[in-house]
Amino acid sequence: MTKRIAAALFTGLATSLISLPAVAQQNTSAASGTQAENLFWIQIEAQPTLGEAEARVRSYSSRLEGVNGFRVGNNWYGVILGPYTEDAAKIQLRSLKNAGLIPRDSFITYSNQLRQQFWPVGANALNTKPLEASAETETASGAAEPSAQGEQIASVAQADPTTNLTQPEPARDETKREALTSERLLDRDGRKALQVALQWDGYYTAAIDGSFGAGTRRSMAAWQTDRGYDPTGVLTTRQRKELLESFQAVLASLGIAPYEDQQAGISVAIPAAMVEFARYEAPFVHFDTKDDSGVRVVLISQTGDQDTLYGLYDILQSLEIVPVGGPRARKKSSFTIEGTDGRITSYTQAQLVDGTVKGFTLIWPVGDDKRRDMVLRDMQASFASLGPQALADNAGLDAATQSLDLLSGLEIRTPELSRSGFYVDSKGTILTTAEAVRDCSRISINEDYDADVVALDDARGLALLKPQDPLAPIAYAAFLSVDPRLKSDVAVAGYSYEGRLSAPSLTFGSLSELKGLNGEADLNRLTLAALPGDAGGPVLDAGGAVMGMLLPNQTSAGRTLPEGVSFAQDAGSVTSFLTDNGVSPEATDAIASMDPVDLSARAADMTVLVSCWN
Repeated sequence: MTKRIAAALFTGLATSLISLPAVAQQNTSAASGTQAENLFWIQIEAQPTLGEAEARVRSYSSRLEGVNGFRVGNNWYGVILGPYTEDAAKIQLRSLKNAGLIPRDSFITYSNQLRQQFWPVGANALNTKPLEASAETETASGAAEPSAQGEQIASVAQADPTTNLTQPEPARDETKREALTSERLLDRDGRKALQVALQWDGYYTAAIDGSFGAGTRRSMAAWQTDRGYDPTGVLTTRQRKELLESFQAVLASLGIAPYEDQQAGISVAIPAAMVEFARYEAPFVHFDTKDDSGVRVVLISQTGDQDTLYGLYDILQSLEIVPVGGPRARKKSSFTIEGTDGRITSYTQAQLVDGTVKGFTLIWPVGDDKRRDMVLRDMQASFASLGPQALADNAGLDAATQSLDLLSGLEIRTPELSRSGFYVDSKGTILTTAEAVRDCSRISINEDYDADVVALDDARGLALLKPQDPLAPIAYAAFLSVDPRLKSDVAVAGYSYEGRLSAPSLTFGSLSELKGLNGEADLNRLTLAALPGDAGGPVLDAGGAVMGMLLPNQTSAGRTLPEGVSFAQDAGSVTSFLTDNGVSPEATDAIASMDPVDLSARAADMTVLVSCWN
């Protein structure tokens, strides 16, 4: 049978659990038929001999309450917890499994499966009143449901962290021979516990097997050396206590505890000393940081299918809690996403189970990888669906707190700034304003494609981008090869609101002058009320020919221009820049007017959103 040792040895977990009553005193009268029928038990394991079973019962009794020993078959002897009511047995089974205090293959059994009781000696637990779920977790109907924060946990006894691990500390430290003698009194679980603690401290890297071979001895000697002890390779009772207490302090700082949420249909271990339940906002259960730990947990729960799973995979990667850099893996019925940046490291997993999509995200500050890895392993091992129930689509939604920059209470990753750009050839090369790409760690096109800067001209305010993946634009610019007419109608295509709208807008105006205010020959002055997001967009004449590129609003010290004054780099200057950088721009001398609907469609096909990310 599976033996979950480490968690059972270090039961700092138990302090955060809601308690159930201790085992009731033995009833001296015979149990009624009704009471016997209502008894439920948890079978932890079974052994083929009475001697082996007695040893296992004693071991579990040092860590758990309500441990009994029964013969469970002709030749088997079982380690049994209970008795309980049905609800209490289910809660206790899940809680103890999640805490790692009993094997994962433990199961609920019934009184009619139990024979003679051999532990405790002389006891008759079949006549004992069953333990019930605590009042905090029972409804009027007797069915258990979560508290206001979704918690519903049974308890285990808190074991002494030194039980079966060390003997009473002597007045003086032991010699090597004395240390070996006291070490031989450790049971297998105690020896494994020492290996786990040495592994945590970075001294032991082999298997946790309770066998003290050369590798374990070397790790003990290294630990002793670093703490100024004689490196004998055998820990004294005092040293074992020091090692284990240090590891116990780490566990206490995390407060790993089982958590059940019936509303979300999820059971998982969480670092309860570092996070606390905050709210529901479908499809998420939010746990905010506690005591400035910087740690956050988000549970994922919604009804859905593979399309839901794949949609969630895409959406999560747009959130601030999921940094861009890191491995991603999407399979048929599950996915994982990892990410890290200069502030946080994040891990997300989700899966299709019971007709739902369920998972979690763990967000942890960088620089604390050892504790984070410990918590993540426990969350991965304990995570389970409680059935087909999932958060309702409107769970926790509040119209007053909804925002375009939030997704169910999580901040959507947003760019440093966004400007406009447009295709200048059939290969998908893009012209934009230099302002849009300056000091960016990443540049995106329409938020879907990454691009690189291949040319930059700060003097003229122009930048040339090449998408990292080949693009085939529906339309690209044809530049006007003749001088435009003064006072003619013009339009600028651009993402005026920096991506808040899904398509570019057209802003109409007129051509006021074929040069800048200081006589710049390569500028056109426009009478047009442009917004910052329009910068980098194409300036079109009435026939759809590109007259130039809109520049950012110009400001100078002590001078403010009248409203509606904009400037564009003219077609001649733009095409010269493109030619110098290996692009062959298309030219046209057409001046004929185009239907406004067709003009709008052409502008939308060639104009893109350029975003700068940091």
